[in-house]
Amino acid sequence: MNNLLDRDTVKRVKATLEKFNKSIKVQILDQSARTAVDAANALSCEVGAIVKSLLIKTDDTFILCLISGDKRCSLNKLKKITGKKDVCMANAELVKENTGFTIGGVSPVGLKNNLEIMIDKELSRFENIYAAAGHQNAIFKINLENLIKVTKGTVREISE
Repeated sequence: MNNLLDRDTVKRVKATLEKFNKSIKVQILDQSARTAVDAANALSCEVGAIVKSLLIKTDDTFILCLISGDKRCSLNKLKKITGKKDVCMANAELVKENTGFTIGGVSPVGLKNNLEIMIDKELSRFENIYAAAGHQNAIFKINLENLIKVTKGTVREISE
């Protein structure tokens, strides 16, 4: 598992975090954190403290939505916020192409493309939250304030 830190995807996340704040470290977990429930079990924390990074496809663009692990992304709320008619979850191929990450390890930082990022207001319930770090066994712990700064994301009400 230690060679996970040498993977390009994890290195990209690590480099972004180090530039932002040296105290935020990538952790490698013994078990997979592919789903929010898996991650919460591995970290012994509430499912809601896990950040789900979901790529949403709209008419002409993509938005990365960072959702609390115990919530679902509301496509209806996104339609209202963006004013777009066509709003859906991106498929695995589009996720890889636009973020540079594979589903289960999509990090909100170190993205391949510059994406608009919306952060679910529900994440503010937790002092610390955990996000994927480029692989399903790699995560990092961060608070919401730093997540907003490092991603340049906007906090919105986007879950249900």
